[in-house]
Amino acid sequence: MSRKKIENSERKGVSAKVFSRAVDALKRGEVIVFPTETFYGLGADAFNETAVEQVVFLKGRKPENPIPVIIAGREMLKDIVTDVPTVARKLMERFWPGPLTLVLPGKKNLPAPLLNRGGGVGVRISSHPLATRLARELGRPLTATSANPSGKEPARSIEEAMSYFSSRIEIFLDGGRLKGRKGSTVVEIVDGMLKVVREGEITLSDLGKALTAKH
Repeated sequence: MSRKKIENSERKGVSAKVFSRAVDALKRGEVIVFPTETFYGLGADAFNETAVEQVVFLKGRKPENPIPVIIAGREMLKDIVTDVPTVARKLMERFWPGPLTLVLPGKKNLPAPLLNRGGGVGVRISSHPLATRLARELGRPLTATSANPSGKEPARSIEEAMSYFSSRIEIFLDGGRLKGRKGSTVVEIVDGMLKVVREGEITLSDLGKALTAKH
């Protein structure tokens, strides 16, 4: 346990060795803990059904609360969604990278825990460089649900994340104390209209201004 802490909790940043171990673990279908721009997240290869099920198990998440994902860039959208409405594109221009999760029509072959009842998948590009780099190096979307059991306080430090999962997860990437107050804002576009699933770091007012702004 002490070796794990020393190896994975580097205050001056994550070493190349530890980062490489994290990517290798993701490729093997393991779950890791990593920092995002809001809270620490439970990261797994979003295309690996067994790995995604492990995230659900660790989180204790109910099926009606789908697992969101982080992508490295917009080019990854083609791998997971079937359509990107104009309204979504406007919001991407303004808020990506950042704490805005857009629920878009998901491809049918995605693991079931990623999809809501309407077949939508929640996706964002994180403004935390480590989260983006992980998705890029993995070459696939990364699960991004917060690193805490359902009902518990989200982890804002590596110590908090370890208090929840140190006996069940091997790799924790330390991004220091995170400043997130809320989770990402989650919105879905239904028939060209914006439906707010959860208001988070980005306010409804901010969303409205972005959609009415002239370009």
